[in-house]
Amino acid sequence: MKQRRILLQDRELPTAYYNIQADLPHPLDPPLHPGTGKPIGPSDLAAIFPMELIKQEVSKERFIEIPEEVQDVYRLYRSTPLIRAFNLERRLDTPAEIYYKYEGVSPAGSHKPNTAIPQAYYNKKEGKKRLATETGAGQWGSALAFACNMFGLQCKVYMVRVSYEQKPYRKSMIHAWGADVVPSPSKDTKAGRDVLAKNPDSPGSLGMAISEAVEDAATHDDTNYSLGSVLNHVLLHQTIIGQEAIKQFEKIERFPDIVIGCVGGGSNFGGIALPFVGEKIKGRKVRCVGVEPASCPTMTKGEYRYDFGDTAMMTPLLPMHTLGHTFIPPSIHAGGLRYHGVAPIISRLLLDKLVEARSYKQLEVFEAAVTFARTEGIIPAPESAHAIKATIEEALNAKKEGSKKVILFNLSGHGHFDMGSYDAYFAGKLENYDMPKEDVVKALAELKMLPVPV
Repeated sequence: MKQRRILLQDRELPTAYYNIQADLPHPLDPPLHPGTGKPIGPSDLAAIFPMELIKQEVSKERFIEIPEEVQDVYRLYRSTPLIRAFNLERRLDTPAEIYYKYEGVSPAGSHKPNTAIPQAYYNKKEGKKRLATETGAGQWGSALAFACNMFGLQCKVYMVRVSYEQKPYRKSMIHAWGADVVPSPSKDTKAGRDVLAKNPDSPGSLGMAISEAVEDAATHDDTNYSLGSVLNHVLLHQTIIGQEAIKQFEKIERFPDIVIGCVGGGSNFGGIALPFVGEKIKGRKVRCVGVEPASCPTMTKGEYRYDFGDTAMMTPLLPMHTLGHTFIPPSIHAGGLRYHGVAPIISRLLLDKLVEARSYKQLEVFEAAVTFARTEGIIPAPESAHAIKATIEEALNAKKEGSKKVILFNLSGHGHFDMGSYDAYFAGKLENYDMPKEDVVKALAELKMLPVPV
């Protein structure tokens, strides 16, 4: 009998996070202070982050121990299964072997608790009472609400307005775990009020929501800010996905030729890919492919620049591929991928040609999602469906070549709260949007006064 699901026992779970910074061929460019333009230090971040996360942000240690209290919460849902997609393989009539790491089994239904849990733990340990954060499609907001509930913290979530309206049950989840959630831009912060004064009907963006959450944290002594993507420590925590996958492949004597993940800020792709990039740096052959929406093509059309992580220019300047912090993405249904920048680690790997990037339009992504649902039975989140589209493309290429490649993708979450998006697709109401290069040039023009990485 062919094995479909590969799991790990509790004793086999990773006990340390893998830090790619220890193995990078070229070090990351430093984040800069928004006021002075000089590299930031720990004191610049201490107002909104706990010191342990600040240490992890700059650490060059290859492995960083996972606290036992965090491991204990992880064991509620980890390991997540590595699953062979036999039905999809048959539908595509491909010689390729397709596997997916299914993060949708977490309490919040996505990969996001992997970093929400340690962030809540470290903030609780340092005496904070409350966390403020942003969320796009709601996966991160619900994950942090869950994690804060586990450690007895209050939580305030600023949810991008278009997703707040499209995905009402994500709000219900956030409330179920005892957190507060408001649409962003909101009237609760100066950053939100300023946006609404200019455009009362603004659909919002992750950049705007970040501005509101940072302001909230900076103006409340008992509150820290928590970010679900982009930063080094976030990607660090997510590496438990790829570490588990490597162990699971060892059990069946396989190693992937291609590793695929969708990309918004970079946490999901970093989680699955970074441990495999580490193996690639050591000499193993593997391609790592990040997939983004054509309507928000940060890696494929953006430029590597210093830019703010938020719209109101409150964050440090980060070295990353960006479309410009004033860029407002179209209201696509993959709300978790509507971000103007990408993690500095992912940008560095892209520059060093250790990872690849590609983009797809909305309709072809939903077509791939439906194909997966009708073969493997799981309805994927629209974000994750970008990885499915790339996987199908790679499997069909393997068919043309007669190559028995092993393909792994990260199914980062289920789509149970995205059925309105599927309804719109089935009704023919979704449209493609491929961002013109001239729009990118216009958005980037506003960065001309900011420093450029050397």
